[in-house]
Amino acid sequence: MTFASQHKAVLQVEALKALAVKAEGKYIDATFGRGGHSRAILSSLNSRGELIAIDRDPDAISAANELQKQDSRVQVAHAMFSQLGELEATKNLAGKTDGILFDLGVSSPQLDNPLRGFSFMHSGPLDMRMNPMDKLSAEEWVNSASEKEIANVIFEYGEEKFSRRIAKRIVEARAEIRINTTGQLAEVIKKANPSWEKDKHPATRAFQAIRIRINGELEQIEKGLGDALGLLRAGGRLVVISFHSLEDRIVKKFIAEKAKGDNFPRDLPITAAFLNPTLKKIGKPIKAAEQEVENNARARSAVMRVAEKLN
Repeated sequence: MTFASQHKAVLQVEALKALAVKAEGKYIDATFGRGGHSRAILSSLNSRGELIAIDRDPDAISAANELQKQDSRVQVAHAMFSQLGELEATKNLAGKTDGILFDLGVSSPQLDNPLRGFSFMHSGPLDMRMNPMDKLSAEEWVNSASEKEIANVIFEYGEEKFSRRIAKRIVEARAEIRINTTGQLAEVIKKANPSWEKDKHPATRAFQAIRIRINGELEQIEKGLGDALGLLRAGGRLVVISFHSLEDRIVKKFIAEKAKGDNFPRDLPITAAFLNPTLKKIGKPIKAAEQEVENNARARSAVMRVAEKLN
């Protein structure tokens, strides 16, 4: 079985429902992965429907290109979703897109392939780049960043309370021998972490933090969401699946601010109609059902938020 074949799209049924797919609509999958969500969207489109598949990972783009060979309704763009509004494929879709889906974070094939260096569960090269062509790898950063920077990243992006202790041990360990595998790093973190959470590897938070730092993930989300807003037509749907609190916080804030509209002083006598809101929140945050979590552990932390573009 290949890494690609193991991938399960999270909240696939719920995402398709949230997009309210129209048969002749134009849709963007901003994080193609292995195409689970894209195929679900395509199954609801007729011959005049269109789908643009975007991803920064070359392996994902290879899978998208294979899908494009089978389905002429598909266009493919190798890019970060923060470049959504700058792509040739999306230039003619400003204000014309019926739905955009973001499935944030790392994908199962990336985690499951030891050569990609994302997981502490499989020892491999310490890489973590979603696009291997990017300059900075986790190995280079871990072996060159200052102790203070490492501690700050692990605390801010991993919400790890033992970040200083872990950073200190990383710097001490790399002084003895270069840390160049995920197994080495996981072992260093494990020994430095004095409090192990139940059912969670002690390196979980630190690995998450380093991955986010290497790929600039959080900085991209707000830019990508802003671009998506400009591409959506009135009534178009924005659907975002997050996998940890830092991602979800950004998405929640973005939707709330756009639903509120212009930020006038509270005591100004202006009605809601004059605030120019651009989004309407649709329903409550959606989480995976118990059965899906049993079949796919990654779904446990997934949260989906949905919004609709106003005039």
